Amino acid sequence: MSPTSASAIPHHRIRNVCILAHVDHGKSSYADSLLAANNIITPKMAGKLRYLDSRPDEQERGITMKSSAVSLSYATLRPDSTGAEQLEQYRINLIDTPGHVDFTTEVSTASRLCDGALVLVDVVEGVCTQTISVLRQVWNEQLKPILVINKIDRLIVELRLSPTEAYYHLVRLVEQVNSIMGSFFFTDRIEQDLRWREEAEQSQLRPNSVPEKLFTETDDQDIYFDPTKGDVIFSSAIDNWSFSIASFAAIWSKKLGIEKTKLESCLWGDFFFDPKSKKVLNKKQASQKGSLKPMFVQFVLDNLWAVYDSVVLNPDTIKTEKIIQSLGLKVRLQDLKSKDSKNLLLAICSQWLPISNTTFRAIVAKVPDPITSQSTRLPKMLYPHLPDSTQHIPHSNIERDLYAGRSDDSSHVVIYVSKMFAVPMSELPQFQRKQLSAEEMRERGRAARLAAQAVSITNEAVPLQAQDSTETADNNGPVSQPSSKSPSTNPTSPPQGELTQLDDSTNVREEVLPDEGEALIGFARIYSGTVKVNQKLTCVLPKYNSKSSSQVSSAHLKSVTIENLYIIMGRSLVETSEVRAGHVFGIGGLAGKVLRNATLCGPPVSKANGSEIDENLSELINLAGVQLASAPIVRVSLEPRQPSDMPKLVEGLKLLNQSDPCVETLIQDTGEHVILTAGELHLERCLRDLRERFAKIQIQASKPIVPFRETAVRGVDMPPPKTKDQRRGTICGAVLGGLVSFTVRAVPMPAIITDYLSKHSESIRKISLRQARKLNPMSSQPDSTATELASADKDSGALINEEAQYELPTDTASASNDWESAFWIGLDKACQSCSNKSGNEIDFHRLVDSIWAFGPKRSGPNLLLDKLPGSIRSLRRPNRGDSQSSAKVQEKEGSNEDGTTGGESSQLILVREFDDSIETAFQLATFKGPLCAEPMSGMCFSIERLEIESDDLRTSLETIRSRWSQLTGELISSVQEAFRSAFLDWSPRLMLAMYTCEIQATTEVLGKVYGVIARRKGVIKSEEIKDGTTFYTIGAKLPIVESFGFNDELMKKTSGIALPQLIFDGFEIAFDQDPFWIPKTEEELEDFGSIADKENLARKYMDQVRKRKGMFVEKKIVQHAEKQRTMKR
Repeated sequence: MSPTSASAIPHHRIRNVCILAHVDHGKSSYADSLLAANNIITPKMAGKLRYLDSRPDEQERGITMKSSAVSLSYATLRPDSTGAEQLEQYRINLIDTPGHVDFTTEVSTASRLCDGALVLVDVVEGVCTQTISVLRQVWNEQLKPILVINKIDRLIVELRLSPTEAYYHLVRLVEQVNSIMGSFFFTDRIEQDLRWREEAEQSQLRPNSVPEKLFTETDDQDIYFDPTKGDVIFSSAIDNWSFSIASFAAIWSKKLGIEKTKLESCLWGDFFFDPKSKKVLNKKQASQKGSLKPMFVQFVLDNLWAVYDSVVLNPDTIKTEKIIQSLGLKVRLQDLKSKDSKNLLLAICSQWLPISNTTFRAIVAKVPDPITSQSTRLPKMLYPHLPDSTQHIPHSNIERDLYAGRSDDSSHVVIYVSKMFAVPMSELPQFQRKQLSAEEMRERGRAARLAAQAVSITNEAVPLQAQDSTETADNNGPVSQPSSKSPSTNPTSPPQGELTQLDDSTNVREEVLPDEGEALIGFARIYSGTVKVNQKLTCVLPKYNSKSSSQVSSAHLKSVTIENLYIIMGRSLVETSEVRAGHVFGIGGLAGKVLRNATLCGPPVSKANGSEIDENLSELINLAGVQLASAPIVRVSLEPRQPSDMPKLVEGLKLLNQSDPCVETLIQDTGEHVILTAGELHLERCLRDLRERFAKIQIQASKPIVPFRETAVRGVDMPPPKTKDQRRGTICGAVLGGLVSFTVRAVPMPAIITDYLSKHSESIRKISLRQARKLNPMSSQPDSTATELASADKDSGALINEEAQYELPTDTASASNDWESAFWIGLDKACQSCSNKSGNEIDFHRLVDSIWAFGPKRSGPNLLLDKLPGSIRSLRRPNRGDSQSSAKVQEKEGSNEDGTTGGESSQLILVREFDDSIETAFQLATFKGPLCAEPMSGMCFSIERLEIESDDLRTSLETIRSRWSQLTGELISSVQEAFRSAFLDWSPRLMLAMYTCEIQATTEVLGKVYGVIARRKGVIKSEEIKDGTTFYTIGAKLPIVESFGFNDELMKKTSGIALPQLIFDGFEIAFDQDPFWIPKTEEELEDFGSIADKENLARKYMDQVRKRKGMFVEKKIVQHAEKQRTMKR
């Protein structure tokens, strides 16, 4: 495709589409057939080459790991207003995405750039886990989906279903996909209804409130797939054919004499054709006529089955030739006589039902053009909580240009960069040799002959001075030659830069060789305006928030210069000078400016002032905010084998961090370089990229590190409480020789509250950030606490949505909005649901108003409660706490006049100055638990008492203030140890990171699958058989720490039949065992022995983590030392 032709395509003829599916459902093979239609690959290689899988490991494993884009052309004849047919040229930007769960982030980045999606479903395997995930991605991104039911040949060849059985199988599959789309619709419908009710209640409380508008119902007819509408394609990518209802309606409408549009509505569903009366009957009428087949079976599937039967199942040359003749196809003689029936099948089906025609027609008809799509999608991207019924009115000039998709010189330039990908420098088009045409080669030869003639003339006419100097050189020694950089003094010599010799080594200009390394290219889409090479734009980073102050906002703005523009053609890049709105393309010059994603904005060409950064912040917009579906959970530490290669490793990690949107890199306190990946396969790909592309050194990787969580429960056999005459979990302590004493308590929280806090970690992070801003209002920049909160929780493997990383406004009143009140209301309801349950150690009904802090990292699922007299610390109502504190101090100061009350008020104020130390102790204790220094989860800590104990209060206060630094340090360490000791007063448990495992297997290998899962400490949760097939779908839970090598072992045991799909499912107590449990009673000693023959898995995992972290492990190195050792001679 030429760059000029890409810019010449009008907006309404551009389509941006991505291919989404579960792993091994045929995405890359389907894309090959579309590429073959554009002569990028040969038709025979379609389905075998997997052209868009350009990585070597993708070809080795047979799965896609990186999303790849390609620009395709499609030409069709359409009648104009006068009825004459005109050729219309369309540009289809196609993106192939991975299907493996480890690379779901690639799906998120690709879907943001597209307007439609081809959702492929294996007709035999049906709807799988990733199918649901990609359908949810399509729904969230508001893409127009086209359902492609692939591998229909398996119904014929493998399952040997009859056409009627296959039809009802297809009907059930379409209904299953529609039920998933319906669940998305009703979930959004419930959320909109709740939001409308809350807004109605709040408006009634305001004075002079305007009556709320009635709730607007939305229709769900357009969200379901219906083959009669043209949004369902039936295909076999491996056999290179596909069709839709319109394909056969066009064939049969002429033969039956029925209008094509009417026939399309009858070819799917309970419609039957009576050959005698030549009428279409419904199901009731057909039952009276005898055994009639559905029209889809009679006119579509019977013909398809006949081709497979005569070519593949029961080869019959005579029948095959009759079919070819009736279809009017041209098949080569060598294909007819081929011993491989697949070649003949491909030759027939690729001409009869070509994939490209059916797919391109559906894309052109169903997927909206960029202008139509942006007017509906972009308002929801910019304002996620905007109701669907609200009119999308632009609020600024840049929004007006975005919604309209304008590309003239008076429109703003807005580009969204979804990710950065690495390309070897040698593969960039500016460093590759360009193939010369015949005319260019003749021109080069003519120039070479002229240059040779000029050289000969120069050598013949040597000046006399040159001869004298030559003779002098021969007699007296060498003479220094003039510098090659100095200009020639001979008027007949050729000018600088032209050829001066005829030698083959110098007959062309010396080309600029590329440096060995990787170039970072931005994978982008331009939404408005026209971008050109060397144009200066403003880079808006994901944390930019227009509501923040200008000083805070400017920190997230950078100036970039567009160095190169590329049209992405799969494995190759085509250089171009400009790109207009609506296209997906590659952009160079963003290395060091964009980490992963960003928005590039620029003023209209007529208003460009040439400044580095656009000074008008209102003309900037932020489209970043892709929520990463798979959080990195598997970690490894890296080091080079040669210590001198450490700088190369650091540079390689930087390139890896930029080129992969899901990987995270960090440096631990010990100085180790650690990478976090989504799974074992993702980890393998990252290590390979580091060794072969980015660092190009030998790297040693540690064993995979999986995070754990520590919690506590009420056990059956627990020892007596540590503090006598106190409730369980209560610990008392003191510092400075008993001058300051305190009492803390720990209580396990119900699972309902813990789950709620885990799901709303982003809301908790923003609430804590707002509180930090309030405590330090004089600082325009975020303080250290705010900075810590804005960073990702890398140690725990959590991932922050970039949309939630925006700096909060300085005005705390404006920061307290609907999401905060909704969070507190939801937490209140969760606490109330647990307040009446028996066995709770604390009254959770009034827990919400006394929450002091969340932890660890001020956003975790642990609570710190303020149970001191007055309970003045509250995150929910911070202002009320300040007023209560000041009122209490004033009341005490005004009660007496003897001076003692002044000491009491001073004591009260001094106690409140310990708040920071106590909160720091809470954060440290929950960040590193007592079992193996892993974060805690589901624990509720409270401060019950904090007093200054002394007979002479004034002397004690003076002592405290003189030793303040020592006191705060001792208080932090003492309270931290008290929290840890209170935690151990209960029965501790280790929470394991778990995978939800889904496996599809046949009956023959079902037992082997169960055996592999059992050896990996997994638990079977479900087992279902697919209707009409011999495939079982097995659902299981598998600890991540036991999952390494699970994929390879399962495929070896089942000979590659079973393929697992592992999805991270949070943390849970997989083994209800106390790590410190040992047999004590007579019955336990009799059953388990003194050393517990039954392995304590919780203790095993705890000791492994403690050993890895260098902590003490209670393990005997020498056992049975008195046993005699007999050595063989």
